[in-house]
Amino acid sequence: MSTHVSSVDASARRRHFSMIRGFHLADFFTLGNAACGMGLVLLAMAYVASGDVRHFYAAAVLAPAAFVLDIFDGRIARWRQTHSALGRELDSLADVISFGVAPAALGFAAGLRGGWDAVVLLYFVCCGVSRLARYNVTAETLSEGGDKVRYFEGTPIPTSVVLVGLLAWAAAQDRLGGALWGGSWEIGPWTLHAFTLLYALSGTLMISKTLRIPKF
Repeated sequence: MSTHVSSVDASARRRHFSMIRGFHLADFFTLGNAACGMGLVLLAMAYVASGDVRHFYAAAVLAPAAFVLDIFDGRIARWRQTHSALGRELDSLADVISFGVAPAALGFAAGLRGGWDAVVLLYFVCCGVSRLARYNVTAETLSEGGDKVRYFEGTPIPTSVVLVGLLAWAAAQDRLGGALWGGSWEIGPWTLHAFTLLYALSGTLMISKTLRIPKF
């Protein structure tokens, strides 16, 4: 029995170290991107719990940090010529957290808590997920036989850092909660804040197939 257990443990350890060996330098930058996104979510929740605006500012700072790491992971992968399917999947999963879920969480923390706000925030995240899935499926076609995709269909999901920047500006102007720009409307049983429409616009631009943006 003990011999069998030892064999299983050894096999598990081999798989563990094999997975680590499968990571490249760029993948650790990608994981840093994901960590920034998760940190943003946690700090947004801390702001909701405490009302301490320092938590909100700290959360907002992590969005551009994730953006920088997202840029570097691609450049390092190209520099070291270490593109892999694992790296591509990691990048997409990290981007969903940092540029989809995290900005939506910060929007909720900022005061977008009406029923219609929630619907729009869900739409925004779903658009981001769809955008990344479509990109992964069509990347080979868009590269036209080359090593690099020539353009994006729809806005890249990291453009959501603009929303985070606007929320940070609102915090600096003491315009969070009920003071958010544009006010709110009571539509049927639920509330919709005007600011939430920027999330709807961002999500819609992500999934646009007619909007083409050159990739530099």
